[in-house]
Amino acid sequence: MALLDLLGRRWALRIIWELRETPSPTFRDLQRRCGGISSSVLADRLRELAEAEVVGRGADGYLLTARGRDLLERLRPLEEWSVEWRNAVASTGAPPRSGTAQPDKQDRD
Repeated sequence: MALLDLLGRRWALRIIWELRETPSPTFRDLQRRCGGISSSVLADRLRELAEAEVVGRGADGYLLTARGRDLLERLRPLEEWSVEWRNAVASTGAPPRSGTAQPDKQDRD
Protein backbone atom coordinates (compact mmCIF):
# COMPACT_ATOMS: atom_id res chain seq x y z
CA MET A 1 0.00 0.00 0.00
CA ALA A 2 2.91 2.35 0.71
CA LEU A 3 4.10 2.06 -2.90
CA LEU A 4 0.63 2.69 -4.28
CA ASP A 5 0.30 5.70 -2.00
CA LEU A 6 3.61 7.09 -3.26
CA LEU A 7 2.88 6.43 -6.94
CA GLY A 8 -0.67 7.74 -6.58
CA ARG A 9 0.52 11.18 -5.54
CA ARG A 10 0.04 13.80 -8.18
CA TRP A 11 2.97 13.98 -10.62
CA ALA A 12 4.93 11.04 -9.11
CA LEU A 13 4.46 8.72 -12.08
CA ARG A 14 5.03 11.55 -14.54
CA ILE A 15 8.36 12.35 -12.88
CA ILE A 16 9.41 8.70 -13.07
CA TRP A 17 8.31 8.62 -16.72
CA GLU A 18 10.30 11.74 -17.57
CA LEU A 19 13.42 10.28 -15.94
CA ARG A 20 13.28 7.10 -18.02
CA GLU A 21 15.63 8.51 -20.65
CA THR A 22 18.99 10.18 -20.48
CA PRO A 23 20.42 12.75 -20.15
CA SER A 24 19.60 13.47 -16.54
CA PRO A 25 17.47 16.60 -16.44
CA THR A 26 18.12 19.48 -14.09
CA PHE A 27 15.31 20.65 -11.81
CA ARG A 28 14.21 23.28 -14.34
CA ASP A 29 14.41 20.83 -17.26
CA LEU A 30 12.31 18.34 -15.34
CA GLN A 31 9.80 21.04 -14.44
CA ARG A 32 9.55 22.01 -18.11
CA ARG A 33 9.12 18.37 -19.18
CA CYS A 34 6.32 17.89 -16.67
CA GLY A 35 4.60 21.11 -17.78
CA GLY A 36 2.28 22.64 -15.25
CA ILE A 37 3.95 21.33 -12.12
CA SER A 38 4.83 23.93 -9.52
CA SER A 39 8.37 24.07 -8.20
CA SER A 40 7.20 23.30 -4.66
CA VAL A 41 5.29 20.18 -5.75
CA LEU A 42 8.20 19.02 -7.88
CA ALA A 43 10.59 19.48 -4.97
CA ASP A 44 8.24 17.55 -2.67
CA ARG A 45 7.85 14.66 -5.11
CA LEU A 46 11.57 14.47 -5.80
CA ARG A 47 12.22 14.37 -2.05
CA GLU A 48 9.62 11.63 -1.53
CA LEU A 49 10.90 9.59 -4.45
CA ALA A 50 14.47 10.01 -3.20
CA GLU A 51 13.46 8.86 0.28
CA ALA A 52 11.95 5.77 -1.37
CA GLU A 53 15.27 5.27 -3.23
CA VAL A 54 13.54 5.56 -6.60
CA VAL A 55 15.15 8.85 -7.71
CA GLY A 56 18.65 10.10 -7.10
CA ARG A 57 20.77 13.08 -7.92
CA GLY A 58 23.57 12.72 -10.43
CA ALA A 59 26.35 15.09 -11.34
CA ASP A 60 24.24 16.65 -14.10
CA GLY A 61 20.70 16.31 -12.73
CA TYR A 62 18.10 13.83 -11.55
CA LEU A 63 18.00 10.18 -12.49
CA LEU A 64 16.34 6.92 -11.65
CA THR A 65 18.26 4.79 -9.21
CA ALA A 66 18.71 1.05 -9.80
CA ARG A 67 15.55 0.56 -7.74
CA GLY A 68 13.75 3.20 -9.83
CA ARG A 69 14.78 1.52 -13.09
CA ASP A 70 13.57 -1.80 -11.68
CA LEU A 71 10.24 -0.20 -10.78
CA LEU A 72 9.93 1.26 -14.27
CA GLU A 73 10.50 -2.18 -15.81
CA ARG A 74 7.83 -3.67 -13.55
CA LEU A 75 5.41 -0.97 -14.72
CA ARG A 76 5.95 -1.90 -18.41
CA PRO A 77 3.07 -4.45 -18.48
CA LEU A 78 0.76 -1.69 -17.22
CA GLU A 79 2.00 0.56 -20.02
CA GLU A 80 1.35 -2.20 -22.56
CA TRP A 81 -2.15 -2.75 -21.18
CA SER A 82 -2.90 0.97 -21.32
CA VAL A 83 -1.88 1.14 -24.99
CA GLU A 84 -4.20 -1.78 -25.80
CA TRP A 85 -6.99 -0.12 -23.80
CA ARG A 86 -6.48 3.23 -25.55
CA ASN A 87 -6.58 1.54 -28.95
CA ALA A 88 -9.72 -0.42 -28.07
CA VAL A 89 -11.48 2.69 -26.81
CA ALA A 90 -10.32 4.71 -29.83
CA SER A 91 -11.77 2.09 -32.17
CA THR A 92 -15.21 2.66 -30.64
CA GLY A 93 -14.91 6.39 -31.27
CA ALA A 94 -15.40 7.30 -27.61
CA PRO A 95 -12.22 8.61 -25.97
CA PRO A 96 -11.64 7.69 -22.33
CA ARG A 97 -12.45 10.52 -19.96
CA SER A 98 -10.85 10.76 -16.56
CA GLY A 99 -13.20 10.43 -13.62
CA THR A 100 -16.33 9.89 -15.69
CA ALA A 101 -16.74 6.14 -15.57
CA GLN A 102 -20.42 5.31 -15.51
CA PRO A 103 -21.71 2.14 -13.89
CA ASP A 104 -23.42 -0.38 -16.13
CA LYS A 105 -27.20 -0.16 -16.15
CA GLN A 106 -27.26 -3.43 -14.24
CA ASP A 107 -25.10 -1.84 -11.47
CA ARG A 108 -27.41 1.17 -11.18
CA ASP A 109 -30.57 -0.89 -10.69
